[in-house]
Amino acid sequence: MSNDTPNARRVFWFDDNKKPNVADFLNKDPSIAMHVLAFDAPEEDVWPIAETSHVYCITSTRDEIPDPYKAHAELLARCPDLLAVSASGAGYDPVDVDACTAAGVLVVNQSGANAQAVAEHATGMMLALTKKMFETDRSLHKERGVFREVFKGWNAQGKTLGVIGLGNTGRRTAFICAHGLGMKVLAYDPYISPEDFKERGATSVSLEELLAQSDFVSIHCPYNAETKDMICAETLSLMKPSAFLVNCARGGIVNEPDLHEALANKTIAGAGIDVWVMEPPPLDHPLLTHDNLIATYHTAGVTVDSRNNMARWNAEQVVEILKGKRPPRLINPEVWDKYAERFERVFGFKPEGK
Repeated sequence: MSNDTPNARRVFWFDDNKKPNVADFLNKDPSIAMHVLAFDAPEEDVWPIAETSHVYCITSTRDEIPDPYKAHAELLARCPDLLAVSASGAGYDPVDVDACTAAGVLVVNQSGANAQAVAEHATGMMLALTKKMFETDRSLHKERGVFREVFKGWNAQGKTLGVIGLGNTGRRTAFICAHGLGMKVLAYDPYISPEDFKERGATSVSLEELLAQSDFVSIHCPYNAETKDMICAETLSLMKPSAFLVNCARGGIVNEPDLHEALANKTIAGAGIDVWVMEPPPLDHPLLTHDNLIATYHTAGVTVDSRNNMARWNAEQVVEILKGKRPPRLINPEVWDKYAERFERVFGFKPEGK
């Protein structure tokens, strides 16, 4: 732990066994008291630290955090000097953003830190699906006498990719597929400008058009009330029977029972799923019965490079916040005025920016 003087900036983080993590970087800063906690520690050891801290660094995955330690209204009420919640990755599922905004607490993430890793994973899933790599691998491990023509796939070149969400990860996926594989790229993203689509090398279309025209659909949008079950029986029915679906964004965007039915009924040709409603999914999950589904452990963004990026970006952003700077990846900018008043009360000076 760094210097824990009465005037120190106090930060807490629950150790989730991921290395490196934000504490590895913040421990090097003598101005910060970095407290590393354990989820299974007695509450009497946890709350005195949490209740007097200024920043809560929180993991991005909802199932990895016990409910009492998610960033919800109850936790915020117990932490009167908490100024910011910083998610370790792009996602912030364990954070109630509305509750943070009401309490005058900044919410920030590390969007972009693992974008290249996720884009590469999504592209890898597409190629593995269209070349039937996993089906071939499983067969070769357990049987002989199989006519190899049954594993005949398709070239990606010249096919159409539909990207749902053209942000940090979506644009990288589009770039890899367009420039590396010669694919046409369509995109659905209602939150960017026509100029953004042009700069990111994609043609803007409606969600319905994207699903109907694409040979591959890759999801790269946040999970929220708008995107929950976005891909369901109704939208899956719009896809080509020869098309593949890839989700490396968040569980819950794709309705899992509906995807199971679509694969069973050959509504679509296959799917690659890295994210799940329950992580990891149970061994008897219906989706895991399909040979034309590639399943991974929410590992698309888990690389040596991205772990370093996420930990370093997180630490740098926390330091900037505690110096009174406006953070670069602010999720709830509408909170700023209320936050600034609280920051001045806690530290005696106003933060910069509006």
